[in-house]
Amino acid sequence: MPEESSVDVLVVGAGPVGLTAALELRRRGVDVRVVDRLVEPPQYAKAVGIQPRTLELWEAAGVLRPALDAGIEMRGQIVLRDGEQVARVDMDVPPDVPFAFLALPQYETERLLAEALAGYGTRAERGVELLSFTQDDEGVTAELSGGERVRAKYLVGADGAHSAVRKGLGLSFEGGAFAEEYMLGDVEVDWSLPRGYALRATRGDDILVAIPLPGGRRYRMSMLVPPDLATPATGEVAHGFEAGRRPELHHIQAVLDRLAPEPCTASTLRWSSVFRISHRIVDAYGRGRVFVAGDAAHIHPPTGAQGMNTGIQDAVGLAWRLALAVDGVAAPGLLATYDAERRPVGEEVVGRTVRHATSGGIQIDRDDPWTTVRREAQLLVGYRGSPAVSPADPGLPVDAPQPGDRVPDARGLVRGGVRFPVRLLPELAGPGHTLLLYADTVEGAAGFDKLAAAAAELAHGRLRAVAVLAPGAEAPPLRTPVLRDGSGEVRAHLRASDGEAFVVRPDGYLGHRGPASDVAGVGGYLRRVFA
Repeated sequence: MPEESSVDVLVVGAGPVGLTAALELRRRGVDVRVVDRLVEPPQYAKAVGIQPRTLELWEAAGVLRPALDAGIEMRGQIVLRDGEQVARVDMDVPPDVPFAFLALPQYETERLLAEALAGYGTRAERGVELLSFTQDDEGVTAELSGGERVRAKYLVGADGAHSAVRKGLGLSFEGGAFAEEYMLGDVEVDWSLPRGYALRATRGDDILVAIPLPGGRRYRMSMLVPPDLATPATGEVAHGFEAGRRPELHHIQAVLDRLAPEPCTASTLRWSSVFRISHRIVDAYGRGRVFVAGDAAHIHPPTGAQGMNTGIQDAVGLAWRLALAVDGVAAPGLLATYDAERRPVGEEVVGRTVRHATSGGIQIDRDDPWTTVRREAQLLVGYRGSPAVSPADPGLPVDAPQPGDRVPDARGLVRGGVRFPVRLLPELAGPGHTLLLYADTVEGAAGFDKLAAAAAELAHGRLRAVAVLAPGAEAPPLRTPVLRDGSGEVRAHLRASDGEAFVVRPDGYLGHRGPASDVAGVGGYLRRVFA
């Protein structure tokens, strides 16, 4: 008989999505194993764009500092057409957004996530392949290479575009493929392009996209393959790196000679590959006790650096639900809300990136540029109407965050014992829910402690309460920790009113808002999440 072991959650795939899922689960005390069929982690700068929303999630997970240390700020893009500069787009973010766009090679992303995961005593097991799995009402039995059988409560497939988990579940993966074949290369270039700016240069059908990487004048180049490297597409999903063919420096140099903004020389080729692009999405993000995330669930053009970031949000959204299910405190149907929330997001991203890829890139709305920036930064992803949030309040102002919206950050909060102002999002970054209570007056805060105790009980202790008081409000005698809205941004960004309660989910989305006196309303939301 094969050797058998048990674990709470088995994660298949040790890329950014699988590592994120494992890290988020370990943050919540869940026993996790991560397996990957590759013996060594790839050293490709495949996904390089890190969105501001991902940096918010990494701040909560303790990964922000090493990411900023290893990355380079993406400051904008220069666009050339037929050798002439036609646009220079500066990637500024709205003043209420705490983080900018970052460029970070995927191998560095995987390294820093793996190091964070190792801090919880878990390391990816490489050279271990998932051969098959079956599931029943109590769990999943997985057969691994090497003759091991694993019994897990849940299985997460983060194993890429050719996912064995997706195939084992029998999920459809509908979509299409682009006829073009691309080559990628990580090189140094001795041009005078401003640091932190990407380049998109076209001449007819010829195209060059250069994304800055940390370290000198390094760039991740993307361009069409020359005839001597081109081959017909094979396989059921033509997406990802093609084995066996590596562009050389002279292939990249030839494209630079045609399309670069000035005479330049490419050198120090770190890696290269040929790449194909498809656009597909599964018909379901999971069945029973088995789920898929990232490229296992959706693939699409790399326009706007949406893919890996979308997969990371998949993993975060799935992990907090799984943690509650593993502990036996999840409400019936909670795990099904993962598909209800994340598959529409995947469909929107696939459709949008295909449109951008076929229309010459991201088009900035000159009349409303901040909306374009927020969308590409993934700050507009939301779940209004989800069964895992309370119904919308039609009485709120149009610009007020509704249940299902991302909770905006706020600066200038004052906390006793801290000599410098603090921000709101770090106060909401615990592994559980947060009950955020706002008051302008002593009367507005009168029931805060009672509501906090009731909410914590309904959440099985997996909820932390914090009160924010207006700058001039008299301080009531609260057991709940108190901060001051020193700059007024909490009130302004949330459109908060005196005596209002906000329940914030572990992924930073608003689950409920309403009067703090409405204990039944808060309880109604918590019963959507907790058993």
